[in-house]
Amino acid sequence: MKIRKAIIPCGGMGTRFLPITKSVPKELLPVIDTPVLAYIVEEIVDSGIDQIMIILGKGKDAIKEYFTPSKKLEKALASKPKLLELVKNINSRAEIRFGLQSEPRGSGDAVMQAREFTAGEPFCMSNGDDLIVSDVPVTKQLCAAYEQNEGLILGVQRVAEEETDKYGIIVPGKTDGRTIWCDGIVEKPKSNPPSRYAALGRYVLTPDVYEYIGRTKPVGNEIQLTDAICAMMKEGKVYAYEFEGRRYDMGDKFGALTATVDFALRRDEFKDKLRAYLTQLLGNEN
Repeated sequence: MKIRKAIIPCGGMGTRFLPITKSVPKELLPVIDTPVLAYIVEEIVDSGIDQIMIILGKGKDAIKEYFTPSKKLEKALASKPKLLELVKNINSRAEIRFGLQSEPRGSGDAVMQAREFTAGEPFCMSNGDDLIVSDVPVTKQLCAAYEQNEGLILGVQRVAEEETDKYGIIVPGKTDGRTIWCDGIVEKPKSNPPSRYAALGRYVLTPDVYEYIGRTKPVGNEIQLTDAICAMMKEGKVYAYEFEGRRYDMGDKFGALTATVDFALRRDEFKDKLRAYLTQLLGNEN
């Protein structure tokens, strides 16, 4: 079945970016002048998916406002066609709906809010603060992998061994090119990681994931998607796909900083001035 829908959970509090995230959702923090979430939506649309649900947590109303047309603003920009086009493009390429996770009950509970939206179909999921840049959109890469081997897919990349304690690390089984069948997943291993394949915020989820989430026991007050996926792994229903692309962890200050610099160096209006500035700055330090 062709994948037609995608969801983006946006429930995290963004504590690593306090104090700004006290009032601004981390998903709306800008890379120069565009929110990270807008880049993720663009990636999904460029992958051929035009039905998207953004699942909001409490205090994330600004996300809905950003993706909802503003007739008042459009009227004010009537004499500025370039700016008007920028504003209209925010929501013109996809049908964007919103779900609400009324309480912070974990990633599994957030996915459950999309059950009616996905309506028995496989669907993609992207974390709202993982920005990935690639020649072929990473969501498109996972959709192509699903067409070859239907099943729940984790988007993974190899990370340095000293970085494995930051991620869910898969226990690999057999491999076929970029496809790795999963025998398990270890969440943020402190030592002896089972591999260097880290799950990095992109998924294809199959309709039966809801059944497994429903069976998952809460830890504290939270139901974690990883626990449901682990249960599916035991039945051979999950594999990983090693995608191509450069990932920026936009929930991390250094990750956001590097994204801003890299994106600026690709923009014609900034790149020459920024490169000259950095050359001068680094030269002065030497």
